[in-house]
Amino acid sequence: MQTALKPDSVQFNTSLELLAKQVVEGFITGLHKSPFHGFSVEFAEHRLYNTGDNVKNIDWKLYAKTDKLFSKRFEEETNLRCQFVIDTSSSMYFPEEKYNKLIFSIQSAAALIYLLKKQRDAFGLSLFNDNLYINTPARSTTAHQKHLFTILEQLIRQPQTPLKTNTAEALHQIADTIHKRSLVVILSDMFQNHHDEESQNQLFSALQHLKFNKHEVIVFNVVHKAKELDFSFDNRPYLFVDMETGDEVKLHPNQVKEGYFKQIENYRQNLALKCAQYKIDLIDANIEEGFEQMLQAYLIKRQKMA
Repeated sequence: MQTALKPDSVQFNTSLELLAKQVVEGFITGLHKSPFHGFSVEFAEHRLYNTGDNVKNIDWKLYAKTDKLFSKRFEEETNLRCQFVIDTSSSMYFPEEKYNKLIFSIQSAAALIYLLKKQRDAFGLSLFNDNLYINTPARSTTAHQKHLFTILEQLIRQPQTPLKTNTAEALHQIADTIHKRSLVVILSDMFQNHHDEESQNQLFSALQHLKFNKHEVIVFNVVHKAKELDFSFDNRPYLFVDMETGDEVKLHPNQVKEGYFKQIENYRQNLALKCAQYKIDLIDANIEEGFEQMLQAYLIKRQKMA
């Protein structure tokens, strides 16, 4: 299972839908070896007929085969509504190589959407940078899945432009527009002015807004661990560029490493504390570790909500 879920082992020269299928099927294959043995990822197209159900929904062909009455399931009977919220600001394009945090987030969301579709659950998509510019409702149809995959594939091909982040405002808008209890899955590096206390408080207030509206929330804190958390750079001068503002500074990593660690650690501790306080799942998602971490975290959350 491991090799099928690493970014360097899946076939990226194919469509997003085929990639998602490859990732999910690799994950499913390994489930019987995991603590989640017995978890059904196959969707149920039918349920047993109950007295009082609309007879128009009975599957008579299935009755002829099984001698039992089953009703067809429809979108309004979905078990779960899930809203995927992806940060598309400039910092998500790090590292500036072929594979970055944004591509990882898109592919992870696609895999989870594919899994939700198999389970007959509904899924919606929200994209934001300095504003919320896409916000679809949650549906479970094949047409909706293809529509979201098209949006995500276009996003992968979209050239990078300097775009700031306003995570707090986007989450407030999303909280106001989701009218049914949902699982909100946030994929972001959560780096919005992490050194500014007021910005932090705005972000925490937005997360609290989602919980106040009775939503379940998972925050996938998407990072490149080696560069962003471990600050693993060679012992030589670098030109560091702020990907959202374009500001540049030349320095030696060792000059700022201690202060960087302290600032990042303080912010991450505050974020973890607030998420624990609001009963929000906070998951570190290192883009170098692959997709299993995302699928497994979703699986655990899904079982808790069952």
